[in-house]
Amino acid sequence: MADRITANLPSRDFGATEAFYARLGFTRQWRDEGWMILKRGALELEFFPHPDLVPGESWFSACIRVDDLDTLHTEWRAAGLPGDHRAIPRLTGFFQPGEAPRMFALVDADGSLLRCMGNGG
Repeated sequence: MADRITANLPSRDFGATEAFYARLGFTRQWRDEGWMILKRGALELEFFPHPDLVPGESWFSACIRVDDLDTLHTEWRAAGLPGDHRAIPRLTGFFQPGEAPRMFALVDADGSLLRCMGNGG
């Protein structure tokens, strides 16, 4: 296996987190009472229990870099997540802050922010 690093994000409830990410094409790779790993192709997210987390106060985040950003956004948009900037969970449209790469954002049901951008940027 190649060297890698993965995001470690909080989950108030592993069952709810797994169901949310299943809508986005992730499947369970590992789960016990203290850890869960979900995978979608080469994308891998790891979760730890955080039952007292307040989603609106979460500061957890990760970057997801993919070869085909437009296809990922189209596939995730099909999950029907709201786009309202206050909603949790939510999926934004594309944006490009300053000199940063073009991206979109997903906020999961626990308030974690995933910045999604192309591998070239």
